[in-house]
Amino acid sequence: MHGITFRIQISVKELLDTDVLLKLLFHLPVNYPSTLPDISVNSDQLTRAQCMDVKDKLLEQAKNHLSEPMVHDLILWIQQHLKYVIKESATVFNEKTTSSKGTSTEDGIWMLLLHLDHMRAKAKYVKTVEKWATDLRLTGRLMFMGKIILILLQGDRSNIKEYLILQKTSKVDVDSSGKKCKEKMISVLCETKVQSQQKRFQTFEVKEYSTLDELQKEFETAGLATLFSDFVPPLLK
Repeated sequence: MHGITFRIQISVKELLDTDVLLKLLFHLPVNYPSTLPDISVNSDQLTRAQCMDVKDKLLEQAKNHLSEPMVHDLILWIQQHLKYVIKESATVFNEKTTSSKGTSTEDGIWMLLLHLDHMRAKAKYVKTVEKWATDLRLTGRLMFMGKIILILLQGDRSNIKEYLILQKTSKVDVDSSGKKCKEKMISVLCETKVQSQQKRFQTFEVKEYSTLDELQKEFETAGLATLFSDFVPPLLK
């Protein structure tokens, strides 16, 4: 990823008399502001769906400022409009879940294969990955085989990108002294469009395999034999 990434935390008042702490991550591509920034929104006070709505609204606003610096304006805008976005989010959410979002599906379904070096706090880590996959409507597998840990995800490209940002910026594990830490030992092995001959996973599942053959079968059943042979054997060296 070229460009600049920076985070901003803002506290927004007046929402049901409570403070909402918004954590905003802006990634400005090299040709910003002629290209829109990537935006990620997190907040402990909002649901994942509400965070996604805030992000969508910020991107809509960003289009009005194309070709001029916009981050400062976007922050001012969300401080003034957050309560309306969330009110609207509550009413629109039901409609949204029944009709799939048109914008992101035109990109087709994408697939991401990640390799993790280790998981110290395994139970918590697994639960976090499952929650992100569910919230972002991603399907696939979290796979354990000996010391190998792989995450295979399928879904809308924008949601796959959002997942990657969460994976790299959230404190998902603990370090050797037991302190919460971000995932630094992660490699993106492959990010590509799902081809017609490849099978779509219907759910997200956590699976353990006792042999490499079992793991290979999982890939082959999904029409992903080449993905397996290109990326998995080198991990055993």
